[in-house]
Amino acid sequence: MLILTRKNREAVVIGENSGIGQLLKVTVLEVHSGRVKLGFEADSELPIHRAEVWERIQAQNRTS
Repeated sequence: MLILTRKNREAVVIGENSGIGQLLKVTVLEVHSGRVKLGFEADSELPIHRAEVWERIQAQNRTS
């Protein structure tokens, strides 16, 4: 696991923008009372899910 520290309005970019890979940009929008609000920018083909939703999708795919 990679652990990074980011301040408000700072971002992390995952992937490459060379036309080969998909790009995901995660920006810290707000930190308040122990909660972090994140913004995600990605190619429209790249699905983005909360972890618990993704796990349910994976479980459904295994049973199908």
